[in-house]
Amino acid sequence: MKFKTLRSIVRFVMNIIADVEVVGLEKLPQGNVLIAANHLGRLDTAVLLYILDREDIIMAVAEKYKDHPIFGAIGRAANAIWLNRFEADFAALREILARMQKGGLMVIAPEGTRSKTASMQEGKLGVAFLASKSGYPVMPVALTGTEDSGVVANLKRLRRSKIKVVAGDAFQIEIPKGSGREQAMREATDEIMCRIAVELPESYRGFYSGHPRLNELLQNKNAKQ
Repeated sequence: MKFKTLRSIVRFVMNIIADVEVVGLEKLPQGNVLIAANHLGRLDTAVLLYILDREDIIMAVAEKYKDHPIFGAIGRAANAIWLNRFEADFAALREILARMQKGGLMVIAPEGTRSKTASMQEGKLGVAFLASKSGYPVMPVALTGTEDSGVVANLKRLRRSKIKVVAGDAFQIEIPKGSGREQAMREATDEIMCRIAVELPESYRGFYSGHPRLNELLQNKNAKQ
């Protein structure tokens, strides 16, 4: 299946099963960019394919879906990089970086796996590593309404799921070399996650609720309103 065909199918299905509201996507930079989004359900990838009008998408997909009849087909059509989420998959990271060096739009979930509580989990360091090594600006994207349980319940009742996508401002990540690098990676990861969290309703913020950086971002946001 070609990528254009995949996207057409995804958009056709999404128009039937969901009502998607998009806020802030006009801020998406041209050229190379890394989209970091929270991960609520299996529909997250479809939502991003639905709203992104680009063909140079670079996507990492959990290896367990490689042989799945639906998600495996989507991954192959999108030329996805299969990623082992449960250990340091350096081969996949090298492939992702090599793909990013050629240019494109990288889409990834820093949490690595779907949240079972519909709230944010602690972000993994890989996204900050990719952003710093590639030089790609990071655009935080907040998703709500894609939780598996809610989507399935709506499908059973023949109701469309209300999904909202909010994009924040893109920003750069710089990680210094030498001592303190791991701490800098953690701080950069927290920055990415808090910038996602600030665009989410309070109940979705999970691990980052009360984080000092999130509180600062919330104060700045409220001051602008």
